[in-house]
Amino acid sequence: MKTSDFDYHLPEELIAQTPLKNRTDSRLLVLDRHTGDYRHERFKNLHHYLRKGDVLVLNDTEVIPARLIGVKESTGANIEVLLLNEKGDNIWECLVKKAKKVKKGTTLSFGEGMLKMECVKEKEEGLREFRLHYEGILYEVLDALGEMPLPPYIHEKLEEKDRYQTVYSKYKGSAAAPTAGLHFTKEYMAHIEAMGVEIVCVTLHVGLGTFRPVQVEDVTKHTMHEEYYSVSKEAKERINLAKREGRRVIPVGTTSLRTLETVAVENGRIEAGSGQSDLFVYPGFEFKIIDGLLTNFHLPQSTLLMLVSALAGKTNIMRAYEAAIRERYRFFSFGDAMFITDAFDSER
Repeated sequence: MKTSDFDYHLPEELIAQTPLKNRTDSRLLVLDRHTGDYRHERFKNLHHYLRKGDVLVLNDTEVIPARLIGVKESTGANIEVLLLNEKGDNIWECLVKKAKKVKKGTTLSFGEGMLKMECVKEKEEGLREFRLHYEGILYEVLDALGEMPLPPYIHEKLEEKDRYQTVYSKYKGSAAAPTAGLHFTKEYMAHIEAMGVEIVCVTLHVGLGTFRPVQVEDVTKHTMHEEYYSVSKEAKERINLAKREGRRVIPVGTTSLRTLETVAVENGRIEAGSGQSDLFVYPGFEFKIIDGLLTNFHLPQSTLLMLVSALAGKTNIMRAYEAAIRERYRFFSFGDAMFITDAFDSER
């Protein structure tokens, strides 16, 4: 299986640069994962394709202002750092631009010393581990010094920071948004719940594992970076009950999917807990928990495109993407959505 098998051409003008004024105004491509049939819809009609008793699983992580620009104390050189993964004891794994200039023992300073970061470990692929030194509460320091880490394909300034945040975000720690959830408003979530759909939350702090490009041609040789996840006892019990009763479990976003399949212990059963996930889902993967997926459109040759191909089949996914391009859908983080389902329930 080759990485190049998951390539496609996307006109640059279809990469969404800004969010829509209203979150639920995005388009929705509904794909039957078994037949490959698809329909063009609007996100505000998602509820027509949900059933009473379905469980929607959301990732309630909150994006932090993880992009920092500081100076190397010994030389004054500017260094950009992206906080990725908290390791404990004020140590963070970070992605560093100009990483060759940052060796073990290097100290970086931000905001005239408001935050200092001491490199304690050198890693490959531009990664470093730093011990953070600051006074007060870290996230208040980051609010003062950091920037929202928008993806590199977004060139427009984000006018409202909360638009790169889901309305249900709760636990700080992500270096990127779980973008499938950006389409929801609190009002639409209440509408879905009122029709008998359960909403359950899990947490995965989005980091390098989700957005790092695949740099090997043999898909099976790609290694996912670890990302922190947490699944509560309540979430476990509600999801396991749904599976026992034959109800569908539908993650919102690839991060929710990977979290559920990480904690799956057998078909139809998960365990509660927290830890680090490096689960890589690509065609041939045997799903134990999920029955569908609400997601966005993903970059060519990405692990996320491989994940949706594992769920719906590469041929079906590529046909759906070709249709989305023809119909001028908006792609990637601020773009339109896709609902991968097991059957069409709506007659619309």
